[in-house]
Amino acid sequence: MDNLRVNDGCVVARSNEVKALGVRMGVPWFQLKGLTKKHDIIALSSNYALYADMSNRVMSLLASFSPSQEVYSIDECFLDLTGLEHRGLTGYGQEFRETIQRHVGLPVCVGIAPTKTLAKLANHVAKKRPEYVGVCDFTKFDNATLDQLLDQIEVGEVWGVGPRITPRLQDMGLKSVLNLKKAPRGKIRQRFSVVMERTVAELNGESCIELEDVAPPKQQIMSSRSFGVPVFDLAELEQSVATYTARAAVKLRNQASLAGAVQVYIRTSPFKEKEPQYSQGVTVPLPSPTSDSRALVGAALTGLKRIFRPGFAYAKSGIMLMNLIPKERREMTLFDDPVQLGRSDALMNVMDRINRNFGKGAIRLLGEGAEQRWKMRTGNKSPNYTTRISDLVVAKA
Repeated sequence: MDNLRVNDGCVVARSNEVKALGVRMGVPWFQLKGLTKKHDIIALSSNYALYADMSNRVMSLLASFSPSQEVYSIDECFLDLTGLEHRGLTGYGQEFRETIQRHVGLPVCVGIAPTKTLAKLANHVAKKRPEYVGVCDFTKFDNATLDQLLDQIEVGEVWGVGPRITPRLQDMGLKSVLNLKKAPRGKIRQRFSVVMERTVAELNGESCIELEDVAPPKQQIMSSRSFGVPVFDLAELEQSVATYTARAAVKLRNQASLAGAVQVYIRTSPFKEKEPQYSQGVTVPLPSPTSDSRALVGAALTGLKRIFRPGFAYAKSGIMLMNLIPKERREMTLFDDPVQLGRSDALMNVMDRINRNFGKGAIRLLGEGAEQRWKMRTGNKSPNYTTRISDLVVAKA
């Protein structure tokens, strides 16, 4: 069955069948309703709670296969397989796949290589070429065979080579992964950066990007969503900005960081070209770095009032916490009150603990609103099979 995934605003994921029909990433959902009926396409709304739970289950299973694991994203991780070669790495990779399929029911692919950049490419090959049955082990290839394979892969598939860098590489005649692998490193560093030079080294089997057992703290934290309905008034925009800032503040506290500034932005829908367009953002510095939701929301709302203009149908708002520092590096100023800082930390800890125990949003700031008419539509959302008691699948005899 053809299927795609939407946030009820635009397409965010597609099956191969939907791609074959010419549906592009980011296409507005309202433009596809006729096509979905014609081809019997199933469209599902984003279900972030379910995604997070399934991701945690997969990562927990994979952690049992290696003493060192780096969780890179919600659906990717790196494992250090050093010392496990005696198990036969291709077969070991198949064990990963079978274990996850049996316990979670999700298909995965495995790429094995001496560096992280090559491992990402091996995973790409495992995913795109059925003959590898979901596992591609570059360590089994001799140099000539590997180079022949890399020559068939476009340079844009290399980890870290994005849409901006790809055309520049192609203009230099570096169209395939093999071309980039054989490029003079000094020239690459001069034209691009030391990061790209390391990428070339990784393509040549030299490990330059270490496995991080503990993910480093994020340097910026962003929270944003498209609205379910057009928003015209400042009050509803304030609710959305307060909600997104409060969510980001929880992530900030979870990594034991403080923010020194808040950036807020609003925009209309670029897909509705006939309507008046407006897009603006502003950064609001904070008197002192903080992780207190109240202070962060206050700064964000101050910025929002500066950039708000009436008469527009707003489609999205978002915030970014910036200038992050570790909490232990907080420097006291003449205006900081240690007693108030202690009370702030205690209050935020209580809020976070209540929401962990009783569910996200059990307690929140008044400014976030109760009705939230603007919230992203999820009319086609699948059940929360693993995160809500009422949605559990029941087996009947």
